Amino acid sequence: MSWHRTPYHHAARIKGAGVDCGMILAEVYHNAGIVKERIEPAAYVADWHMHRDSPVYLKTLETYATRVEDPDYVPQPGDIAMYRYGRQPAHGAIVIAWPEVIHAYMSAGMVVLDNAVANYDLASRFVGIWSPWAERRSQQ
Repeated sequence: MSWHRTPYHHAARIKGAGVDCGMILAEVYHNAGIVKERIEPAAYVADWHMHRDSPVYLKTLETYATRVEDPDYVPQPGDIAMYRYGRQPAHGAIVIAWPEVIHAYMSAGMVVLDNAVANYDLASRFVGIWSPWAERRSQQ
């Protein structure tokens, strides 16, 4: 929650100064000790998801989290909601208390709290839930 209202800034990862939707996940999960190493993605342009068929964001995410396939699963705090922008899943949000999520949202220009069901832009692009916790993944 301490990232709330941090300005949106492509490829940045400094709380209070700027962050994008990928870097907020990298920083939050690293600082919480869930991901031990600091995630250092290769350089990427702001509209990479519009011009590439390769699911770069998703491949990186799946290094640290697993898609929850159970249709009855209720997303838990700390899970990751993924959304399709452009050609593939290219936007992530952290579940606070489903359907509330926090994410760096370019349209809002900052990190915002959002309702993943009521916000039509998010709901219409929803791909699924990924969990970084092994015990949640094993419940499937």
